Amino acid sequence: MPSILAIDQGTTSTKAYRADDAGGVVLVGNRSHRQIRPHPGWVEHDAVELLGNIQALLAAAGSVEMVGLANQGETVIAWDAQTARPLGNAIVWQDDRTNAVTTKLREDGHEPLSLARAGLPLDPYFSATKLRWLFDHIDDAASLRQQGRLRLGTSDAFFISALTGIFATDVSTASRTGLMNLRSRSWDPELCALFGVPIDCLPEIRPTVGDFGALPSGARLVASAVDQQASLFGHDCQHAGDIKITFGTGAFALGLTGPVPMMGGSAGLLPTVAWQLGDAPAQYALEGGILTAGSALEWLREVGLLDDFAALDVATGSSAADRGLFFVPAQGGLGCPYWDRSARGGWIGIGLDTPRADLARAVVEGIALRAAQIVAAFATAAPVGRVSIDGGLSQSGYFRQFLANVLGREISVAGSSDLTAIGMLGLCATRLGAAAGLPGHWDLVTPEAGDSAALRAKFADAVERVRGWA
Repeated sequence: MPSILAIDQGTTSTKAYRADDAGGVVLVGNRSHRQIRPHPGWVEHDAVELLGNIQALLAAAGSVEMVGLANQGETVIAWDAQTARPLGNAIVWQDDRTNAVTTKLREDGHEPLSLARAGLPLDPYFSATKLRWLFDHIDDAASLRQQGRLRLGTSDAFFISALTGIFATDVSTASRTGLMNLRSRSWDPELCALFGVPIDCLPEIRPTVGDFGALPSGARLVASAVDQQASLFGHDCQHAGDIKITFGTGAFALGLTGPVPMMGGSAGLLPTVAWQLGDAPAQYALEGGILTAGSALEWLREVGLLDDFAALDVATGSSAADRGLFFVPAQGGLGCPYWDRSARGGWIGIGLDTPRADLARAVVEGIALRAAQIVAAFATAAPVGRVSIDGGLSQSGYFRQFLANVLGREISVAGSSDLTAIGMLGLCATRLGAAAGLPGHWDLVTPEAGDSAALRAKFADAVERVRGWA
């Protein structure tokens, strides 16, 4: 088996992993980067810093033969093809500076076209309006375009171009832009015209596993994917109905649906490409995003309501939800199934006797209840198979037991925190016809008895009340 390196370029850091001789995953290195917030609601990264971190980790890995690259998804970069320099900072998926633009497009009746072609609602989360914003704010953009020098793309396209000289993205990443026709898996001229993104400035769309060129070291870049799709592969989700939920800064659920996209989604879930392995048919999924998950816990600590994450697991007695206290985690708005960026987080049911610890516990429970809403939405589209979770919150015993309880079903908890890397290594291995994934350890959590349906209904009511405050 050739030596394989997986690079996970994420929201807060870039990590590199390689498979060892025993079939495990070894961390080569981890390099964090700055979070740039020039205005409220704006989130940027220095694209040069990100690329430098990738290059440093490639150097630290030494000799490898194959490389796979996982990216943030909807994060976008503009650059000059002649100089290979970014024309400003990357705009991160969390950024909502184009909220007014998407609202106006929706009010003007353009959302049905986006849903019919891209499968996506009009929301600043996706790349299209961010790409247009970059185009509008680049000095001499028209001149650069006329000279064939202007490049617009998701972050992976910039990295691939810089590392191999090939201007390309993969089909899973392109499906997150709002510019790709989900059925044809090509850039859609009508969508590009709607958003004002010049189609000639966009990268070529290639299969997830294939050939993205040679790195300076001689290693071949053979796989590129959105981190969440790579994680889905790492969860060994191979059958329609299998769902994984990754609890990170946000929480992202993906469930496989098969070789045909479920256009129009289901109950707020969004169709997307899971992956395409070479010339094999593309596999599709339904996606549901929770915009505020781990970031809500960081916020709790910043405001002094949570001293230590470990304190969550020493909670005793009934849940805060059982006592009528709910928190809706919507500090950055609500994702699936509401797609309401105007919503903000809030507690419902606070009394004079509510202790500080219950405020924190309600936030954790609120994240689990939001995840339960997404699984319930998926169940309206297809039978739910295996449900597996990973990410920081999945390591909390209290959280995962509460999640199993409100789901009313068994969940598999990943014993590794490196599912994106495991998935990317597995995707690279398929290039050689090898087994899909690396062996992993899973803990099973069985739900306890209780009225989960009643808790979910009360939480849904709390969400509507919070939305009414906006």
